[in-house]
Amino acid sequence: MLEVTGLEKTYPTGDEALKGVGLSVEGSETVAMIGPSGAGKSTFIRCINRLTEPSAGEIRLDERELTGLDGDALRSARKDIGMIFQEYNLVERLTVMENVLTGRLGYVSAWDAFRRSFPAEDIERAYNILERVGLGDMENKRVDELSGGQRQRVGIARAVIQQPKILLVDEPTSSLDPETSETVMRLLTDIAAEREVPVLINIHEVDLALEHADRIVGLHDGELVFEGSPADLDEAGLDRVYRGAEIPDNTDSASTDGRDDDRDVLSPGDRPLQGET
Repeated sequence: MLEVTGLEKTYPTGDEALKGVGLSVEGSETVAMIGPSGAGKSTFIRCINRLTEPSAGEIRLDERELTGLDGDALRSARKDIGMIFQEYNLVERLTVMENVLTGRLGYVSAWDAFRRSFPAEDIERAYNILERVGLGDMENKRVDELSGGQRQRVGIARAVIQQPKILLVDEPTSSLDPETSETVMRLLTDIAAEREVPVLINIHEVDLALEHADRIVGLHDGELVFEGSPADLDEAGLDRVYRGAEIPDNTDSASTDGRDDDRDVLSPGDRPLQGET
């Protein structure tokens, strides 16, 4: 279980990227984090595995507090956190198999890592995972020969072979066509269910989030402004996430005290769709 409490990030410029965000993710659920560009979504994910250092707050993964770790302790904790990057973060000149096996580097000696020498069980596991993500016949192809969707699948396989306690996914569909985006999202949610590992996805495409996620969380200007099921995300919720509008409690989203509310409401046509950022 991932539990984040009061997470803050302030840059040296004084810009506040996160303002006391709290969130828990557990079981085999898929949680989609939505919000406009600059809302703090990528910063939140990167703070969890300490690629970005939080300014304040607490991050716990299965009762292990992460924010105070460094050195070997931090490297050990990162083995439990699978990361899938927007730009794939693969070694272009290496093969698909070699890239996938880098997910096991934290489990072998420095000398074996240098020689790219892995136990037979890791290699067998890599073959099985490549088959699962639809790359069973591409283990010897160089990554720079692959399409964007295929590279994203290599990134997924590399994260899964870590056998992590959580998968963090940063904008996995931003550079993919709609059909491939659908395939990647379905693959992520299926893997979450099969391996009983939670997935936290930062995603711009609201329609994909609504279709595939178990829970939606929305950030605006560094604050958590929405949390609920896909069915709970109505026009008022979208308006709060993407425009920062305050929605009064216990009132209809279109009126207050019986009077028309003249604020703009985000219409369905305003939602970010597949391929839009």
